Formats: sequence, structure tokens, C-alpha cells
Amino acid sequence: MSHSRKEKEKVCIKTRKVYDWVTRPVDLPLISVNDCDLDNLFDCDGKTDDICKFLKKKGRSKDVTVNCFLSDKDGNRIDTGDDSKSFLCMEISPYDKRTDVTVNLPNGDEVTLQKVKVLVKGFVTVELLDANDDVICESKAIPFATAQTFILCAPEGTELECHVNYFECDATLVCTDVFSQLDVSITFCLDVQMEADVKLEVEAKICKPREELTEAINVCDMKDKFPPQCPDIFPVH
Repeated sequence: MSHSRKEKEKVCIKTRKVYDWVTRPVDLPLISVNDCDLDNLFDCDGKTDDICKFLKKKGRSKDVTVNCFLSDKDGNRIDTGDDSKSFLCMEISPYDKRTDVTVNLPNGDEVTLQKVKVLVKGFVTVELLDANDDVICESKAIPFATAQTFILCAPEGTELECHVNYFECDATLVCTDVFSQLDVSITFCLDVQMEADVKLEVEAKICKPREELTEAINVCDMKDKFPPQCPDIFPVH
């Protein structure tokens, strides 16, 4: 698209303005499942079973790999790139009654910001793999949640926009003669923005379509259709 030759003019546009933007790494407290909860967590061979007894009975206690992945509430694997399916991310502080907080900037200046509390919820599923990476057992979806408080420029009228742009889940299954437990650790990066629709006056030029390059698609062009000639010897001689 090329600009017209007309001088710039002032125009009014409606756009989404970002008032503040931060990214925070979040490490959730360790999720531990044991006793009866662990007995009812895994589906092995089409039925719910005591996972440690099942592995011992099958002789697979030592060659099992424990894998953890992000899932929906039904245990279906999902991509972290699709926030609408992966996570619930919402503000739980009253957006019209956010608490003002006075903070000192690095240069010593004081500024008034707002306290914004964000709730993040989702599910992970744990699977057990054999030496050939085939799934032996899979758990039910395990819920997780965290509430994070941010100090942001969030005046009344702004709205929260949040994304999880990195997610990592690790799981460990401990099976002994007297002890059985599943531990799940979750780490992710929470990207938080405060936004609002605004109308801006900007100096701009109106765009128009460029001219189509017709020669570039001319299939009837005869140029260079024949091999190069030898004029020094033929047809002169």
C-alpha cells in the first residue's frame, strides 16, 4: 500500500491503548496427592486403580516415566497458545474501586498507582509412560489456581488483559512399601496489561492501493523465449 501525494492531515482514530504492562514469573506451591485421593486419581486399563499397586503388579515400578501436561477439565491436552481454552484469567478486585497505592519510582518521584488482583485457574493431567513412551495410565485432570496482586497504572475505565506465555509442569510419583504420593510443580509466566478503548487525534496520510505489476505476470511475453544466438558466425558467414 502506498501513500497518496496529499499532505498529511489530522485524523481521529479509535484504538486500544495500553496503560501499563508487566510480565511476572509464577511458581505455584507444590501440589501433593496421596492416600485415598491418589488411589482414585489414575485410570489404568480402563478402570480406576491404586497406581502404586498397579505398577508393582505389572512389574513396571522402575521403568516408568512420569509426564505432566496442560489440559482442559476433561484431561484433553491443549496448547498454551490458546488462552481461551487453557486458562481462566480474570480480575477479582472491584475494577471500579481499585485501591490507590503511592509508590516511589527509581528516580525518587512519587506516583499513584492502583492495586489489581488477578486470578489464574487451569488444569494439568499426569500420564505414565513405559520404556517405549506408550501411555500406561493417565490421571484425571488436576486443578490449580493462584491469585496474584499487581501494582499498575489502572485508572477507572481500564480493563485487564492477561495471557500465559510460558508454561511448565513437572510431576514425580513416589511409591514405597509404606508411602505413596504424587507431587506436581507448575511454573508459568503471567503477562498482564491494563487497556482501554480511546480516540486519538493523529497526523497521517490516507492510503490508496498501489498499481498492479502487470508485466510480472504477463505469460505471453516472448522475450528470452529462444536460446541466445551466435551473430559473429551466423548468419553473417
